[in-house]
Amino acid sequence: MHYVTGGKGPALVLLHGWPQTWYQWRKIMPALARHHTVYALDLPGLGDSKGNPASFDKKTLARYVHGLLRDRIGLDKFDLVAHDLGAGVGAQYVSQFPRQVNSYVHMDYPLPGRKLPAAQFRTFSWHMAFNSQQAIPEKLVDDRNDMREYVTAFSTQVAYGGTAFGGTRTEPPFTEAETDEYVRTYSRPDARHAGFELYRSLDKDERDNAAAPPTHTPTLLLTATGSLAATRPTLTPMLRNVTRAVEIPKSGHWLAEENPDAVAREILRFTAAP
Repeated sequence: MHYVTGGKGPALVLLHGWPQTWYQWRKIMPALARHHTVYALDLPGLGDSKGNPASFDKKTLARYVHGLLRDRIGLDKFDLVAHDLGAGVGAQYVSQFPRQVNSYVHMDYPLPGRKLPAAQFRTFSWHMAFNSQQAIPEKLVDDRNDMREYVTAFSTQVAYGGTAFGGTRTEPPFTEAETDEYVRTYSRPDARHAGFELYRSLDKDERDNAAAPPTHTPTLLLTATGSLAATRPTLTPMLRNVTRAVEIPKSGHWLAEENPDAVAREILRFTAAP
């Protein structure tokens, strides 16, 4: 598994979402690294991580991440921050390995489970249903140009003011150079396939989350503007100790990139709490 590390202090682990990589944290890593040793991972099979996990359900991916953090890097305790589908992995990590996680930051991801069936989850946006289809996404998004169109359309829709939030935004939230980096990694067919598999495993995620023992790890919930009320109830059966919940101002789904100062401030405040 590929990861980027820097800084000095207590360990802080970052897990990305789709169609992103460790690079999504670039704007907040300098601030975090002043207080923590930061490890920004590429999830198994995604980004610049190679290999083909046995499954892309989040319970299985959490075990791969555990193998890296505990067995290869040697982390006994750390704070964990996770976004989007990476937060599906994060929630499963906290559930399976609660003694290893000091605190958990869950960013803008409703959890499939007791309160949210996977079938309902897939109705939230076109990309969730599209990505879940067998073979079709790989056939329609099958080269670098297709991937660029996909990333641009998807990222604009779920950015602040985008159509997913009832707006009319047409300007992409990422620069061309930033989009280039995401397109670079997911122009690899195996990595692109892995991303779609994250969605195809949502039914398994629903069952795993519903069966998971509840955890009382201190948890901070961060969401896009206007998304808190719909997101928080989906977490409570599994994450029982949400001590703070915040909507990031003027931010759509890409919290750490749309309002990095607010996100870094919330994370540092939370991880510094006694």
